[in-house]
Amino acid sequence: MAPTNVLNKGKRKVDDVDVDEGTPKPKKNKQRVLLLSSRGITHRMRHLMNDMETLLPHVKKDSKLDSKSQLHLLPELADLNNCNNTLYFEARRHEDLYLWAAKTPNGPSIKMHVQNVHTMDELKLTGNCLKGSRGLLSFDRGFEDTEWGRLTKEVFTQIFGVPSTSRKAKPFIDHVLTFSILDSKIWFRNFQIIEKDPLQPNGPPQMTLVEIGPRFVLTPIRIFEGAFGGATVFSNPEFVSPGAVRSAIRREKGGKYGNRKDGEEELERRKIMRQRTQDELAVAKVFA
Repeated sequence: MAPTNVLNKGKRKVDDVDVDEGTPKPKKNKQRVLLLSSRGITHRMRHLMNDMETLLPHVKKDSKLDSKSQLHLLPELADLNNCNNTLYFEARRHEDLYLWAAKTPNGPSIKMHVQNVHTMDELKLTGNCLKGSRGLLSFDRGFEDTEWGRLTKEVFTQIFGVPSTSRKAKPFIDHVLTFSILDSKIWFRNFQIIEKDPLQPNGPPQMTLVEIGPRFVLTPIRIFEGAFGGATVFSNPEFVSPGAVRSAIRREKGGKYGNRKDGEEELERRKIMRQRTQDELAVAKVFA
C-alpha cells in the first residue's frame, strides 16, 4: 500500500488554505429580469418592449399575460423562468400604458404611468451601441432627496444593471442609461459614449454623448410592499389618472354646450318680450 503522504501529494486541505478573514467575498450580481406585457398592447408599446429587450441582455421575454386582474401570477412566472426581477407592461383603454417594476417574489413593486414614448425607429438618432453591451447607470441627485426616490433608485439599479456574468452580455461598456427627476416624473434617456471626436481622430481624447433611444417618461403612482400588491408604501398625491383627465375634458365640453343652449333660450325669451301688442289701427287689421 502506498504511503499516505504519496496519495495526498498535490492536494491541499481547506484548513491549510490561507484565507483573509477581514476581506469579505465579493457578491456576485445574479440579476435576471422577466419582461412581459398584457393583452391589448399597441404597436408602439410592442416596439418599446423590443428596444428594452435589446438594451438589457439579461432579460428573458415571456408570452403575454391573458388576465389583467391576476397579477399574483407574475411572481410564479418569474420563479419558473429563474428571474428575480419583473418588468410588466400593462395596457389599458385609450392606449394608456402602465409599467410595473418589481422584485420577485417578495417585492417591493412600483406602478408607473408611461408617457411620451419614442422608440429607436421613430427617433432616427445618430447614436449606436453594440448589441448586448453593458451600460452605465446615471441617476439624478433628486433620487436622494426623498424616500420613494431612494427606493426607486435601488429597484432600477437591480433591474437595469446588467451583470457581467450574463449569458448574452458582451464585455463592453459603450452607452449610459440616465434617469432624471423633473416635475415629479422620471425621464429615461440612453446615450452612446464616444471617447474621441470622429472629425479629429489624431487630436486629444474627448468624450461626448450621443443619444440612441428609446426615450420615455415615467410617473410614479404607487409603491407596494409586496410583489404586485400588498400594503401601500408610497402614493403620489399629484398623479391624475388619464381617465379623470378625459372625464374633465368631456365635462368642460358639456358645460359649453349647456351654456350655448341656455343662451339660445334666453334669446328666444327676449324676442317674445320685445314683441308689441297689436291695437285696432294696426296695418294687419286695417287692410285685412
